[in-house]
Amino acid sequence: MAKLQSCEIEIRVPYADVDQMGCVHHSNYLKYFEQGRTELLRKSGWAYRELEKAGTYFVVTKANCNYHSPAHYDELLTLSTTVKRVTLARIDHHYELRRKEDGQLLSTGQTTLACVNGDGQVVSMPEGLKRKKK
Repeated sequence: MAKLQSCEIEIRVPYADVDQMGCVHHSNYLKYFEQGRTELLRKSGWAYRELEKAGTYFVVTKANCNYHSPAHYDELLTLSTTVKRVTLARIDHHYELRRKEDGQLLSTGQTTLACVNGDGQVVSMPEGLKRKKK
């Protein structure tokens, strides 16, 4: 199974994601980041649904989002998601969100996910997702 280190997805901003000023509400950027890491996992050959059925879960233990410029309703955005580090029970991701039309950097962020079982106890990741620290 291939281990992708990064991927890009496109996101069209829905009306429900904007505030009264027509800008994407700050909370939605973390939702976009989740879409990015879910697609990166999928493109690497893993379905999160199947991992959950097997008793493996990923929980966000840390999230950071920096806002550089606002996104607006109906804009097409490009989100780059990159794996920065993987340990036996942790994955660190980095995100860059840009407006597709002009490449304007809108947001950057980072998350740390821990691998846990159904009881919330930290466990080792399934074989194939692990790799040595950088």
